[in-house]
Amino acid sequence: MNAASIAAGGLASAMARFEQSAQRTANAPLDNLEAEMVERIEAKASVSANIAVLRTADDMAGALLDMFA
Repeated sequence: MNAASIAAGGLASAMARFEQSAQRTANAPLDNLEAEMVERIEAKASVSANIAVLRTADDMAGALLDMFA
């Protein structure tokens, strides 16, 4: 597996976690609000980290192609 596919999977997972947390809060706004906010903050951080991995993988592939050009 390469870094881009791993990051894409992590990105999809984090986005799903965020959506599920938001849905739980919409269904029961006052039930466990603090834990749901923490879950969304963690999911947001995971999205940011996976995007950074995707950018780095893209930069590395570009640099590799530049070496062979």
